[in-house]
Amino acid sequence: MKFKTPAPWFAAKRYGYGVGMPIAWQGWALLATYIVAMALSNAMLSGWQRPVAMGVATVLLVVIASRRTQGGWRWRNGRD
Repeated sequence: MKFKTPAPWFAAKRYGYGVGMPIAWQGWALLATYIVAMALSNAMLSGWQRPVAMGVATVLLVVIASRRTQGGWRWRNGRD
């Protein structure tokens, strides 16, 4: 039985390592959610809670984006 791979949310970078711009509405929604989470963390939290919340949001963004990037994360030198 074949399983369909999920559609990518982000394009791969042409140069370097990591993720490029969103190519699906889900990627844009994830990016918008991250920006809102960062703004709310900055506005509503203080002390040690702020960097912890921002760190958790960043880790979640990186994990989800790495799993939903077209072609995966690897070093690219522009020849792909």
